[in-house]
Amino acid sequence: MPAPSAVHASDAGEPTGWRSAAACSGLSPAVVFARRVADAEPALRACARCPVQRRCEESVAPAESWFDGVSAGRLWRNGRPVTLDGPRR
Repeated sequence: MPAPSAVHASDAGEPTGWRSAAACSGLSPAVVFARRVADAEPALRACARCPVQRRCEESVAPAESWFDGVSAGRLWRNGRPVTLDGPRR
């Protein structure tokens, strides 16, 4: 997987190029845009090793929209982070 700085530099001319480097890029949209913690677990685990977390949060801007799903290592519902109980594997 490319280093975050390499990903950022290589897609400077393409605003959505970072998505191909995202650890969640192969996951189902049902998982990435899940509203429940149990359904979102695969995306949350992917975020833990993702090289483009910052770009994801900047582009999605979950707190500035009514976003539902996983972005930058957190589950969001209606643009607010959901509190996760217990450790994730």
